[in-house]
Amino acid sequence: KAITVITESGNAAPNTPIGINLPNADWIRKEHGSKSVSLSNIIYSYNVASAKSGLIDEFAFNDTVKQRLKKFGTLAADLHTDMHECIGHASGQINPGVETPDKTLKNYSATLEEARADLVALYYIMDQKLVDIGVAPSTEVGMAEYDSYLMNGLMTQLTRLKPGEQIEEAHMRNRQMNARWAYEKGKKDNVVELIKKNGKTYVRINDYNKLRDLFGQLLREIQRIKSEGDFNAGKSLVETYGVKVDPKLHREILDRYAKLDVKPYKGFIQPRLVPVMNGDQVADVKIEYPKSFFEQMIEFGKKYAFLPVKN
Repeated sequence: KAITVITESGNAAPNTPIGINLPNADWIRKEHGSKSVSLSNIIYSYNVASAKSGLIDEFAFNDTVKQRLKKFGTLAADLHTDMHECIGHASGQINPGVETPDKTLKNYSATLEEARADLVALYYIMDQKLVDIGVAPSTEVGMAEYDSYLMNGLMTQLTRLKPGEQIEEAHMRNRQMNARWAYEKGKKDNVVELIKKNGKTYVRINDYNKLRDLFGQLLREIQRIKSEGDFNAGKSLVETYGVKVDPKLHREILDRYAKLDVKPYKGFIQPRLVPVMNGDQVADVKIEYPKSFFEQMIEFGKKYAFLPVKN
């Protein structure tokens, strides 16, 4: 299900999730099912903001990739998120007698689950069936998502880290693990390359179909790890491919990103919902937007703070 969000608060604001998948407990999901919800206007806004940031022109390998991302990148990201939430998290069972992943895979369970959901979406986004049913105009949408995912997983998400840091957050670990594993395992066939051009590092995908096969192989292995509760195999995957950062590449990415004058995280200003009264009845609701994030925070502090500024 996809919904349009009007306003958010608490843990969902100002930095919001793009989807909700509940319940978390696998036994409830198995017996009663689950609900996946995509926040469609949030996803769209994120994608539009990213497209305008200059990131594509700075980090995409060549004009062909740049044009494909500008043409199909927003749709590709929408489809990836929808499939991540709806057929990614919602799929995959645990073998009889195996405990839930939070017990078997412990501190690696979140990363592995996010990786598994991403891989489901990555595998199917290149499928001709999406074109046949009319949700994608061509398989170039899948190619655009591969371009974006590899570029992000291997390079651009590092902008969220300070020099010397390793990757700790589950979603970031998952993206690097998937991208780095595919890069390393595809080296023999030259599926993906990290190349230097004019002193800058770029990702070049040489064979999109072989990359899809690699994503399928990794999906099968991570599903096995989840189904069997194989802690050691899960730990090895995450620690080998998802944690360590190349300091030289990291420094290069930070320097290139700094020139774009954009931030690695995005937040949202919440609209004011102002009732329009007809006597003592609410006749309509008018939407107003604060002029700035700072203005909104000051307003929230004045109206809703429970503690005094000075004690």
